[in-house]
Amino acid sequence: MTTDRGNHQARWYPCLITVVFLFVSIGVWVAAGRAESPRVLDSGKRPDDIRLQTLKDLNGYFPFFVPATPEAWQDRAEYVRRRILVAEGLWPMPTKTRLNPTIHGRIEQSGYTVEKVFFESAPGFYVTGNLYRPRGKSGKHPGILCPHGHWADARFYDCGPKNIRKQLGEGAERFEDAGRNPIQSRCVQLARMGCIVFHWDMIGYADSQQIPTSIAHHFDKQRPDMNRNKGWGLFSPQAESHLQSVMGLQTLNAIRSLDFLLSLPDVDASRIGITGASGGGTQTFILSAIDPRITVSFPAVMVSTGMQGGCTCENACCLRIGTGNVEFAALFAPKPLGMTAANDWTHEMETKGFPQLKQLFKILGHEKQVMLKPLLHFGHNYNYVSRAAMYSWFNKHFRLGLSEPIVEEDSVRLTGKELTVWDAKHPQPQGGVEFERKLLQWWTDDSSARMTALLPTDAGSLAQYRKVVGGALDVIIGRSLPDMASLDLKVVGKKKFDGYLQVTALLTHQISGPDLITVSNDGLDAKAQEQLPLVLLLPKKPKSRVVIWISKHGKAGLFDKEGAPAKPIQRLLDEGIIVCGADLFMQGEFLADGKPVTQTRRVANKREAAAYTFGYNPSLFVRRVHDILTVVAMVRGHEHQPKQVDLVGLDGAGPWVAAARARASKAITRAAIDTGRFRFADVHDLHDPQFLPGGAKYDDLPGMLAVAAPQSTWLAGEDRTVPSPIAQAYAATGHPDRIQTYQGNHVTQAAVNWLLDGRTSPLLRKDE
Repeated sequence: MTTDRGNHQARWYPCLITVVFLFVSIGVWVAAGRAESPRVLDSGKRPDDIRLQTLKDLNGYFPFFVPATPEAWQDRAEYVRRRILVAEGLWPMPTKTRLNPTIHGRIEQSGYTVEKVFFESAPGFYVTGNLYRPRGKSGKHPGILCPHGHWADARFYDCGPKNIRKQLGEGAERFEDAGRNPIQSRCVQLARMGCIVFHWDMIGYADSQQIPTSIAHHFDKQRPDMNRNKGWGLFSPQAESHLQSVMGLQTLNAIRSLDFLLSLPDVDASRIGITGASGGGTQTFILSAIDPRITVSFPAVMVSTGMQGGCTCENACCLRIGTGNVEFAALFAPKPLGMTAANDWTHEMETKGFPQLKQLFKILGHEKQVMLKPLLHFGHNYNYVSRAAMYSWFNKHFRLGLSEPIVEEDSVRLTGKELTVWDAKHPQPQGGVEFERKLLQWWTDDSSARMTALLPTDAGSLAQYRKVVGGALDVIIGRSLPDMASLDLKVVGKKKFDGYLQVTALLTHQISGPDLITVSNDGLDAKAQEQLPLVLLLPKKPKSRVVIWISKHGKAGLFDKEGAPAKPIQRLLDEGIIVCGADLFMQGEFLADGKPVTQTRRVANKREAAAYTFGYNPSLFVRRVHDILTVVAMVRGHEHQPKQVDLVGLDGAGPWVAAARARASKAITRAAIDTGRFRFADVHDLHDPQFLPGGAKYDDLPGMLAVAAPQSTWLAGEDRTVPSPIAQAYAATGHPDRIQTYQGNHVTQAAVNWLLDGRTSPLLRKDE
């Protein structure tokens, strides 16, 4: 046996062909007795597949794998940055409408001023906050964004007399009044240092009440009245299929807050910083990762390989699949990145996470541009000691020229009544469920308009369509064809029947690198693997052609009730075509009770927000698409490649095959797909096996098929008119003839006819 596993794997196909011709030459083909469809594993045994273990959740382990070269990091960074944007519904970015800012109510304080601000991040959706400016300093000033975390009332926070006295005794704060609102205190000190600071409300906090805290941060149960095809609300299946989330809205608010800050004539656009702690730390590293206008970043007590953020406002479907907060923070490299750690989920950051960040910055030639201040004698905080580290970081990198150490001075704590932006002249806007529906409808309409504008008309516009839709599918599906070196095929059994050889085999896919983050909850399992039971049917005189037949019944879909090849499969065998079938994840031999899955698993978190499960784990739909890609790679990847590999998905399997077709590029010669008029937008249950986060946003299923142009595709289940994205994409390639459609009742026979001779009309034999 060769020690080169890749070569060993590559030789499985010619070896089987050799076996077939040996049987032919010695004339030992004998019809054997039939039974139920063949098993690969012993009865009652399931595949040794890590995906059967406990699902990943936000409390898992999220290490950062550092690429070896700057070039490799640039490729990885582009992908992870796109993952953030796609997951948060910001790919492409929603239209930036007029901010219509209002600044009023100036308050004069010692060394600084405070003003009240509100503006529209989207039509009718208001960002509220306070603007702190230095007094007595002219010229351009650095601008700093200060998002807050989940402190009660946040901008209006008051920890109270008892709590502040405890903190004074512990050395966490220096002054009683200023220390009662540490969020306000940092804005004051930064302004006194010469910076212009904008501190705004998270959705549902202080003056931002159009979407209440109970929805934005404490969402618990699905709302049936908000789960509908039109006029849906946040956290509904419809919102998730369009990648609309509170986190996405909150990030949009952060982007528009930066737009507002940069619109001020006295802000220096070359010196723009951001800092926040806890949930504000999440907002800090997310905005720093996706917006190149930020030049200095300081996320406090949030970056770690541990807990990733427990609030619904910190989670989005697709967001942390194969990645995590340390890598999100790394996207800011090599610009100055400072952090703090405390006796919370960040307590191991000094040994897990920060060394990898230092390694990356060193590879990029800026080792001194990253800093961690571990303050493990304090609990979760943004106290004076932590703020002092931040002040020094901005002083250094904004070249403020202030003497070190910077000592925070006392200040007068302003109350909520003094800071609120709403008054008789500036009335609070209406919110509630109807506003929520209206806001999401704007988001949907804006996205639809962007997709319509992207519809391809020529080669150039098709390339742009592929960049957007294909780039999104790269995140939503998450894989393309796996490397052949990661695959291993073990033949389990062979049986000779009249006219063909039946081979049962176990296909193993070894998981490595960032994919390990997704499948391993506690630590990393170097032996993590996925396993697929396969059956291959090889005719007596095989051609160099394989049809991969995907069925909702798994590999059992190749056989009739008596265990013989079903008539369409037999027709392919009669033509010398090799047929391959597989049990995809949670089909066939994956099922302990043999019953099809009707509801997918969810993490232990009792809150009914999809992001807690699908922000860390691919959906079942995606898992099955991964498996199809694994089978395609196995068939395509050996050294004696078949001249043609075709993929078939009928009778409920069409959507999986359509998604695989979009991701497999030219590896699939021809694909026969029956969509059954399926649309992701019509899935009304978050745990339906066909639920796909983001599935509806990019022209739904037709968008996937459009990306596959100009590869030859046979399409059933649609109306007589080919959906516009598909028709326009194929026309733009100059090959509109490569998309063929069928309307009729004999879908399977018609598909086989097309595979055999290119005809779309069903020519039925007498026995059919």
